[in-house]
Amino acid sequence: MVARQQVSAWRPQVPGVVEVFHAHFTEHRYPMHVHDVWTLLIVDDGAVRYDLDRHERGTPHGTVSLLPPQVPHNGSPATSHGFRKRVLYLDLTQLDESFIGPAVDGPDLADDLLRRRIGQLHRALAHRGDELEAHSRLALIRERLRTHLRPRLVAERRAPDPGVAHRLRELLDARLLQGVTLDEAAKLLHAHPTHLVRAFSGAFGIAPHQYLTARRVDRARGLLLDGRPPGEVAAAAGFYDQSHLNRHFTRLVGTTPGRFGGR
Repeated sequence: MVARQQVSAWRPQVPGVVEVFHAHFTEHRYPMHVHDVWTLLIVDDGAVRYDLDRHERGTPHGTVSLLPPQVPHNGSPATSHGFRKRVLYLDLTQLDESFIGPAVDGPDLADDLLRRRIGQLHRALAHRGDELEAHSRLALIRERLRTHLRPRLVAERRAPDPGVAHRLRELLDARLLQGVTLDEAAKLLHAHPTHLVRAFSGAFGIAPHQYLTARRVDRARGLLLDGRPPGEVAAAAGFYDQSHLNRHFTRLVGTTPGRFGGR
């Protein structure tokens, strides 16, 4: 078998995420090592076996693995075909040191919803301009991880708050072009980031990042119909760049900005 190795890594502009790492290995074996951050791992193909705190562990199909900082571990393919994985390295603002012990005791989590949310976060992190979506998804992931690790310390969810939801919508409308981070919105509205996401979604049936994107696409439509060239519309409608506009515009409208409005 020919050894294969495919690796990509980047640092996104999302607080709390130190690194995104995607890899496909067939023969590579990690020696014992440590990180000073949390390792949040999903395996898309194959399986990994590893030792953590002198206990042999593995990644059964569909699980999520959370490896704590400063605890030695290794890793190797569990099958002859190797493995394909996606990893998020999260700093201690997401989970503090009090969660290390529970993570050592149970690093592999069977949770379909958590795994799906992690996949959605990876997709958001792959594109500049989608930081509000990424931060919102990260907040929900952080909450669910804490529920797994220390369930009795997680407070009961607050009921959706239509008041804070409307204030967040007003803030998003006011920041249509420059945008707003979830942490900034939380400070301005005196609410926890996760509560903001849940309250907004509960009140309006749409996540904050989806609402902001839809408003920006509507603005782009108007500018295009005014005769503005697509090359100018992206920045004028609040998108990060032309690619960011094209991707969301096509998804919502069904055609590219360049073909929109033609007779």
